[in-house]
Amino acid sequence: MVRSSRMPSCQKASGLLCLLSGALLAAASVGSAQVGDRVPRVLILYPYDERIPATTIIGESARARLLEATGGKVDLFSEFLDLARFPEKRHIDRMARYLAEKYTDRRPDLVIALGEESTSFILENRESIAPQARIVFGGFDSATAATLHLPDGVVGALMEFDIRKTVEMAIGLQSSAKHLAVIAGSAEFDKAWIAAARQDLASVSQNIETTYITDLSIDEFVERAAALGPDTIAVVLTVLRDRTGRNFIPRHSLERIAAAAGAPVYGPYSTYLGHGAVGGYVSTFESAGAAVAGLAIDALAGKPISDVTVPRTYVADARQLERWGLSEADLPPGAVLSFKERSLWEDYRTEIMAISVFVLAQSLVIVSLVLERRRRAAAESQARRRLLEVVHLNQSATAGALSASIAHELNQPLGAIRINAETAAVLLESQEPDLKLIQQVLADIRDDDQRASEIIARMRGLLKKRGEIDWQEFDLNEVMQSAIQILHTEAERRSVVVSTVATAQALPVRADRVHLQQVILNLATNAMDAMLQASTGERRLIFQTAVNETRENVELSISDTGSGIPRDKLGSIFDAFYTTKPAGTGLGLSIARVVIEIYGGRIWADNRPEGGAVFRFVLPLAQRG
Repeated sequence: MVRSSRMPSCQKASGLLCLLSGALLAAASVGSAQVGDRVPRVLILYPYDERIPATTIIGESARARLLEATGGKVDLFSEFLDLARFPEKRHIDRMARYLAEKYTDRRPDLVIALGEESTSFILENRESIAPQARIVFGGFDSATAATLHLPDGVVGALMEFDIRKTVEMAIGLQSSAKHLAVIAGSAEFDKAWIAAARQDLASVSQNIETTYITDLSIDEFVERAAALGPDTIAVVLTVLRDRTGRNFIPRHSLERIAAAAGAPVYGPYSTYLGHGAVGGYVSTFESAGAAVAGLAIDALAGKPISDVTVPRTYVADARQLERWGLSEADLPPGAVLSFKERSLWEDYRTEIMAISVFVLAQSLVIVSLVLERRRRAAAESQARRRLLEVVHLNQSATAGALSASIAHELNQPLGAIRINAETAAVLLESQEPDLKLIQQVLADIRDDDQRASEIIARMRGLLKKRGEIDWQEFDLNEVMQSAIQILHTEAERRSVVVSTVATAQALPVRADRVHLQQVILNLATNAMDAMLQASTGERRLIFQTAVNETRENVELSISDTGSGIPRDKLGSIFDAFYTTKPAGTGLGLSIARVVIEIYGGRIWADNRPEGGAVFRFVLPLAQRG
């Protein structure tokens, strides 16, 4: 096997998706490819302990993909070699003897080695631990792979790191920067990073003075970072160990450095995002795990495999851009921006407009009723039409409030469609296109299109305007489930756990399906707003349906774990314009009461004994049994 010592350009994301699609097609054969009368055994070797995020994320991602693809018909074993804290040869030899003895009666059929150290370990001890096993590696680049002199048949998912592109991204954001500070620790891995950076950055812009800051204590790193000026670009590679011998998780050391830094900080790892880094040019560890799993699936199926390169992309933290006054417009094309917060006007523009329109509409109704007392029937009809308009405005307001979550949910299938389409284009350009693989790609596109269509259909139903009430007979459980689907992404964003307790029997009611869905959405969003102050693990939203004892009415309740409702306010919360929220309109619950009463029901609220509030409404059953 010939491997280049240079870092090749990264293959497109579509190339990796091709491999993964083919791997998943082989899942059935993996599940049935018994080794004798047993399922395959896979040993995952982690180079460090379980606290290091990089290899842990790769391993867990690979483990999840393997279990999914094989339907659980695989024996997975994990070993943490802890070579960062115990690099001595005597520890390595002891570990090799221990694993050889441990797996005497359960020899692995395949070994997944994560990181350079794990790969070196299994290559040196392959005969004693897993003599017949195939080896798949992941977590390092082609230059490192070349130094290991890997034998034929040992392949992996290469993570190519291009620190120059991270610096170019930083220069684009900080066009007036005059200094570049590159920071790394004292571990052998840290020193390797510095050596690679010196080579990659040798031809960086001549207008920027480059300084390498290394071999300091963590406190000295923090002091040096604090002294940097705003005309400096700071790049933190890794600080696995400082000069005093203290060991660190790289993102934790970066977090300390970035918090004190006097200049924007960048880094080459996706795990740095959200911990103080502005961004960088990265490969995600989740993608690396998926690529490793794809190779493992094919290897277990007896298919030929070869090295793949994990795709890379530019990433940035919107909060850090704002902190340093950097412009989103200066990011490279295609950069992924995380943690972006919408403005108050963007979030509540629809509600503000709805309030104005509603007040005007309501005023016109009141004037009309006063001036046209003799035409009471006509006035009541006019009021009904106004009510439908208000309900529609409330639906639009709800859609506006949920638009960010719905857009996020819709972006997932659309992004998958785009990537799969690119994949199909690449396959069709090959000399001998793999038609089966192309068929699978097209099937994936159809599935993602169906998912996107369902999301759009839910949105269209939420925004549909009616001139008259559309009386229908339907199952209340189905309407509840459709509302939960709309709220699903917003609930996840707010860390709210949603559960349902629904009756097994159908609960037929006669009303306008969209109006009842809007009532459920109003009650549920109010409940989620009431849990903003609750701790993340305590936010629970419970939907429950039941038939009353007389079997004449059906009841739906929505419970939360918020702060509850003051007892003296329980009778007022359904009044128009009454609200306890600073930005509330006081219309949602009022509209809910009117809608429920139109269809012959009633609505009320109580406090739960264990804390939080519960909103209930009852409606007549369309079929009484």
